[in-house]
Amino acid sequence: MREPLSDDAYMKLALSQAQSAARAGEVPVGALIVDPESGDIIASAHNHPISGHDPTGHAEIAAIRAAAKAIENYRLTGLTLYVTLEPCTMCAGAISHARLGRVVFGAADVKGGAVINGPRFFDSPSCHHRPDVTGGVMAGDAAHMLKAFFQARRKRKNDNTSI
Repeated sequence: MREPLSDDAYMKLALSQAQSAARAGEVPVGALIVDPESGDIIASAHNHPISGHDPTGHAEIAAIRAAAKAIENYRLTGLTLYVTLEPCTMCAGAISHARLGRVVFGAADVKGGAVINGPRFFDSPSCHHRPDVTGGVMAGDAAHMLKAFFQARRKRKNDNTSI
């Protein structure tokens, strides 16, 4: 057992996962699931819907699946999810069903987020479980990575369509 790291330190590790996604041509989102008591990282993952041919291949879903296998329990009660982008509705539902104790995210997602934006899933009366939520951790770094990824993608697309 080691001393747990700060939210910023865990988010830096999630950002490293996001960089792996970007190198693979996937939207750069990374996630970790951590045991806050021991400081142990139970699982880490990044987006992979394109390479995995899986529309559910979001970083949060992959991390939840890996953590559940690692602890041999579909309930991740008391564990913390670190993710570089505000979770979407699908991921918020999975977080709720997994009973994660806490969610820490980086950049807000005005278009696709479902925690502080959009449907605000955890505030819904039909939500099974509401984790503690901390948003905006290293948000600038996470947002910059996403913006750079999409700018490069648009540039490649425009370069390929030029005469």
